[in-house]
Amino acid sequence: MEFGTIEREVYVEASPEIVFEVVSSARHLEQWWPDEAHYESAPGSTGDIVFGQGPDKTAVPFTVIDAQPPRTFSFRWTQPADEAAVIGNSLLVTFELRPSGGGTLLKMTESGFREMGWDAALLEQQYNDHVSGWTFYLPRIAPYVATLSNAAATRGGQ
Repeated sequence: MEFGTIEREVYVEASPEIVFEVVSSARHLEQWWPDEAHYESAPGSTGDIVFGQGPDKTAVPFTVIDAQPPRTFSFRWTQPADEAAVIGNSLLVTFELRPSGGGTLLKMTESGFREMGWDAALLEQQYNDHVSGWTFYLPRIAPYVATLSNAAATRGGQ
């Protein structure tokens, strides 16, 4: 098995502009992926995303690489907290958005596993953990976006 790149596609019934906000904005990211997110959606912005709560919470470094609304958003994460994110110490996640029908086809790619220098067992474990994570979290985007559409429709109807 190849442990190099994870690719997933999700169809979201919303415009690329809305989906871009949901995958790039810290306040939206918190609704479908981490428990907390602290960063600005601009290239070069650094911060972290936090998983868990209380004594079990883990902060993971996060650096925005590219933001081209409404087409592309990418970031590096998992680097050591005291190091800048570069090839070899972090993983690269890219969200590509393409209009499709009345909504958006969202393609997520995560790469950089082989470049991390992990031994074979750790590489396989990390890759499989990330596959499981994206399999769980990415399908949460469409239902979350639907709540935004419903909220806007409700506000518009008042």
